[in-house]
Amino acid sequence: MKGVFLDCAIVNPGDIPWDGLREVCELSTYERTSRDQIAERLRGAEAVFIDAAAIDREIMRSCPQLRYIGIAATGYNHVDLEAAAEYGIAVTNVPSYAADAVAQHAIALLLSVTNKVQIYNEAIIDGQWQKSKDYTFVKAPLTLLAGKTLGIVGYGAIGRRVGEMAEALGMKVNVYSRDPQAAICSDVVSLNCPLTEENAGMVDEEFIGRMKDGAILINTARGGLVDENALAEALKCGKLSGAGLDVMAKEPPDGDNPLIGLPNCYITPHIGFVPVEARRIVVDTCAENLRSFLDGGRLNRLV
Repeated sequence: MKGVFLDCAIVNPGDIPWDGLREVCELSTYERTSRDQIAERLRGAEAVFIDAAAIDREIMRSCPQLRYIGIAATGYNHVDLEAAAEYGIAVTNVPSYAADAVAQHAIALLLSVTNKVQIYNEAIIDGQWQKSKDYTFVKAPLTLLAGKTLGIVGYGAIGRRVGEMAEALGMKVNVYSRDPQAAICSDVVSLNCPLTEENAGMVDEEFIGRMKDGAILINTARGGLVDENALAEALKCGKLSGAGLDVMAKEPPDGDNPLIGLPNCYITPHIGFVPVEARRIVVDTCAENLRSFLDGGRLNRLV
């Protein structure tokens, strides 16, 4: 079977061997593929692997030999599952591979807001500690997390790990699916749910208005969950004391995004899943999924 990975630049930029996949298919890899290159690169291929590249009905129609789509990620909103079912194309993903990595990053963002390590490090580089009259200096207030509450929106594998890590810091966890009001009114609200048509933009002016004054928002899920203009206003006026974001509504974001540059908003470029240990799971699971499909199995099948 001929297989093509259309956009492996992030999943595997060269630090993980492709041995497992090469054992089950004749694999060609491309770092990136534009939409107008997809049909040509999939010519003769029965299996395609994608990270963020979109596979819609039109592409499926133009590639009649395609039998299998392997998503090298957990999210699958960039693949038309209904069309895949109609065309008899199997679709698999890699569920929960980054639970530890993304949960760790969520906590790192939270600690960035509460402990302001970056602010203090930059101050020391600027020579401010060296000029201090005392053994320390206070540039920005710090926040103790022990005894605070954390509301988790999306209590899947990642949400549960975020909760476990928060509890290790002495926090009390409130789960949105069990008690929405308690979760929204927590000291910290962490978004860990998938993006759907129903919850797109759920963190809007009304949602933020229900949050506790001075609360912190953490989003390591999907940027589309948040109304970024509403969040920016809440951060500017002090309704929220801080935010830690690993995802944006548009990635990469526009240069005039209202959140970029706010002193109480910490943003990272969608890197929660990036540790090599997590990405190795992705590559290995892609091979296992394809092998299962070829053997008549349904490992991690979406369609």
